[in-house]
Amino acid sequence: MLATTVRVTRDVEVAEECVQDAYAAALTAWRENGVPANPAAWLITASRRRALDVLRRERVLRTKLALLARPDEEAAEPEDPADAVPDERLRLIFMCCHPALAPEVRPALTLRLVCGLSTAEIAQAFLVSEPAMAARLTRAKKKITAARIPLRVPEPAELPERLGGVLGVIHLLFTTGHSAPAGRDLIRTDLTGPALHLARTLADLMPGEPEIRGLLALLLVTEARRDTRVGDDGKLVRLDRQDRSRWDRAAIAEADGLIVGALRARRPGRYVLEAAIAALHAQAPSFEETDWPQILTLYDALSRVWPSPVVTLNRAVALAEVHGPEPALAEVERLELGGRLSGYRYLPAVQADLLRRLGRNAEAAHAYRQALDLTGNETERAYLTERLAEAEPPDAEAVAGPPLGHSSCGTVRLTSRLR
Repeated sequence: MLATTVRVTRDVEVAEECVQDAYAAALTAWRENGVPANPAAWLITASRRRALDVLRRERVLRTKLALLARPDEEAAEPEDPADAVPDERLRLIFMCCHPALAPEVRPALTLRLVCGLSTAEIAQAFLVSEPAMAARLTRAKKKITAARIPLRVPEPAELPERLGGVLGVIHLLFTTGHSAPAGRDLIRTDLTGPALHLARTLADLMPGEPEIRGLLALLLVTEARRDTRVGDDGKLVRLDRQDRSRWDRAAIAEADGLIVGALRARRPGRYVLEAAIAALHAQAPSFEETDWPQILTLYDALSRVWPSPVVTLNRAVALAEVHGPEPALAEVERLELGGRLSGYRYLPAVQADLLRRLGRNAEAAHAYRQALDLTGNETERAYLTERLAEAEPPDAEAVAGPPLGHSSCGTVRLTSRLR
C-alpha cells in the first residue's frame, strides 16, 4: 500500500500521510457501509486517490504562482524516465535504492517501504536493535525530503550503480522468509516466493551480471529443501535428518548451471560463493558425505570477499566438521567476545552444539538457554527446548543462566545443521 502510494507521490512522507488518511477514511466508511469485500484493495485505492488529490492541488498551486510571478515560465511536470524495469515491485526497489542514500540504509528503507517488513523484522535482519533501526529509517526519510532526492525509476544506464542494494533487498527478503525471526511458522512463503520471483525477473533484465545469477542460484537451491525442513508434526528437521529424496532436483540442477556460468564469468562475488556452498550441501548424497573441506575453502574465499561475523560463524560449523569441534568452539568464543553478534540467536545455538560434542553438557545447556532467550520463532523455540532437555545436567541450578524469556532479536541465517 505504501509502495503503491510512493510510486504516485515520489515523496515518502506525503505517501505515509496519504496512507494514514486512507485508514482514517476506512474507519468512517466501513462503520457506515460495512467492510468491503476486498479491504486491502479499498485501502490502496483510497490512498492512491488521496495522493492524486495532493498532487493535483500542488500542481494547481504551482501553476497559479507561476502565472503571478513568471508569466512566461512553463510549469511542466518532469517526464517519467523510460520504464526499463518490467516489474512494478522491482521498479520500486530500484527507485528506493538511491545512490544518494548511505549503502547500509538503502536495503533497510526499501524493505520497509516496498516489501512491507516491520521495523522489528528489519532490525533483526541487520543485527541492530529496533530503536536503532527506527532512528536509521527516520533519518533516511528526512534526508530524502531535505535533500530533495527524486524518487523516480532510474534510467537503464543508472541500474548498475543501484544493483548492490537491490540484490541485498531481495536476499534479505528471502532469508527473512526462509527462517522467520518471530511467529509460529518457520517459513514464510509470502516472502520467499516474491523474493524468488524478483531474482528471476532481475536475471532476465540484466543477464550479464554474475552476482544476479549467483543470488538466483542461492535462492533456488535453498528453496529446493523447503518441504523437508519441517516435519508433519510441525517440528524443525535438522539438515542431517532431512529426507534428501524429496529435495527439488530440478531446482538444484538449475542452480548448478547458474553457478557454473557465474564462476566462469570472472572472480566470484559474495552471492556466487554462497550459492556454491549451498549447492555442495544440496548435492551431497548424505550429510556424512558432504564435501566439508571444499565448503571450508569456499568459506575462506567468502570471508575475503565479504568479511562478516555471520560468515565467520557459519565457517566455524564447517571447521568443526573438518577439524573437530574444539577449534570451531575457539572461533565462536572469539566472536562472542567481539560482541558484534550479541543479539544473534544462532551464535549460542552453534556454541551449544559444539559444547555438547565436547561433552560439556552443563555449559551447552546454558548456551541453549541463551539461544532460547533470543529466539522469537515458535518452531525454533521448540527445537531448542528439546536440545536443552537433552543437555540439561542433573545439577542444572549450578549453571543456570538467565530464565527462559522471549526476545525479538535474531537474524536471517541458519547454521549448516539447522538449515
